[in-house]
Amino acid sequence: MHRDNLERGILELRGEVVEMSGRAGGAIRESVDVLASRDATAAQRLVDADEEINAMRYDIEEKCLSLIATQQPVAGDLRALFSILEIATEIERIADYAKGIARISLAIGEKPLSHPLVTIPIAAEKVCSMLEDAMKALVAGSPDMAREVAARDAAVDLLNERIQREIMTFVMEDHRGISEAIRLDWIAHNIERAGDRIVNICERIAFTATGELRDLD
Repeated sequence: MHRDNLERGILELRGEVVEMSGRAGGAIRESVDVLASRDATAAQRLVDADEEINAMRYDIEEKCLSLIATQQPVAGDLRALFSILEIATEIERIADYAKGIARISLAIGEKPLSHPLVTIPIAAEKVCSMLEDAMKALVAGSPDMAREVAARDAAVDLLNERIQREIMTFVMEDHRGISEAIRLDWIAHNIERAGDRIVNICERIAFTATGELRDLD
């Protein structure tokens, strides 16, 4: 009976992690949409909604600790629970980046951006796609899928470099736009860091399956 309860508990926790991930990915997408639309109301709503994702992480943590305390997991099950804890924390931080983008959007104000967004939305979509596929790897328990997702972070890094060049060009064309440029640079940094967090998630997925914790960056 203990074994059945433990396996069921781990499956339920993975489902909650996937749900949490969906909210975090949606927040990243919406934060970039809000940046483009200059919708202050939507930006503030994103900032406020982050508390719900934080609450989900705390709930997952409590349930993991309860299973560890009451079901006496060993070996693979213990790895799975500790990995779920780590993955939930990484997802919460990804959501924090979305909140950060929304706050920067609020700081810029409702005036239109000086230059159209081109590469930032592309980078954000790549990160969201990585997160979705990382969750597929989690559900499948596939280290190979996790490694493939982690390898895609290199493309996000290249896009971040491209964004930096674009921002420098904006500033060189008009020094009055330096304040906006600095804020766009922070947004690009948040998206790039979200990609790094997903690599960490993939490392934990591979660790759960193999028992080996390796750097996938």
